[in-house]
Amino acid sequence: MSDSTDAQNLNQDAVEATETENNLPEQEQNVPEEHKRRIRSFVLRTGRMTAGQQRGMDEFWPKWGLTLDQGMINPVEVFEREAPLVLEIGFGMGDSLLEQAKTMSDHNFIGIEVHTPGVGRLMAEAGDAGLTNLRAYEDDAIEILKQCIPDGSLDLLQLFFPDPWHKKRHHKRRIVQAEFAQLVRQKLKVGGRFHMATDWENYAEHMVEVMKQADGYENTATDGDYVPRPDSRPVTKFEKRGERLGHGVWDIIYRRTH
Repeated sequence: MSDSTDAQNLNQDAVEATETENNLPEQEQNVPEEHKRRIRSFVLRTGRMTAGQQRGMDEFWPKWGLTLDQGMINPVEVFEREAPLVLEIGFGMGDSLLEQAKTMSDHNFIGIEVHTPGVGRLMAEAGDAGLTNLRAYEDDAIEILKQCIPDGSLDLLQLFFPDPWHKKRHHKRRIVQAEFAQLVRQKLKVGGRFHMATDWENYAEHMVEVMKQADGYENTATDGDYVPRPDSRPVTKFEKRGERLGHGVWDIIYRRTH
């Protein structure tokens, strides 16, 4: 390897490290120091809002948006009814979550996403569809779980296609770690499920290894470590494109036992 290539790689590593650690400092001026010190599984990236996405934030966020500073929620008060509660971390542009909220109207849904355009789109689509069973946070999922979601309140937690952090030196940034598994367990009801999906086989293997070591869970798979995609998880456009290219997808569902 040439000196110039080495220099380029070192420079790229520095850029990645700076981007990841700083996470756009101007957006984090009000983030507590203890939150900044924790290794994050995401990088905040600015994105231009379309008119429709901005309308979603302006028109529907005040009604359907939830914020970290509201503290611990009471789901029955938030949704004005008692129903099975599903929480999704990292809903992206919201396609799957919207479809679930429409087709599973007897469930309540909470989505968490740090990408503002995705939150805006979710708000606009949900508002236009007249959905009353969907709420969203635009913040760090770990802090929301810790500070806002009551223990033993979730029937299902969904984590679909999280950032795989495929470089080995970045594996520590993967959201699925031992501590996270126990935080999820704390928020699930006994019998509640933790559903993960990824199109990175290495990450799927990592997820299974973490969950095998986690206390208080059992794998719902009856043959091996993975389950067929349940009908409740919509197939995304990204996933369909990957399937056409021969990419695999691994679904993993663990149940809280105690």
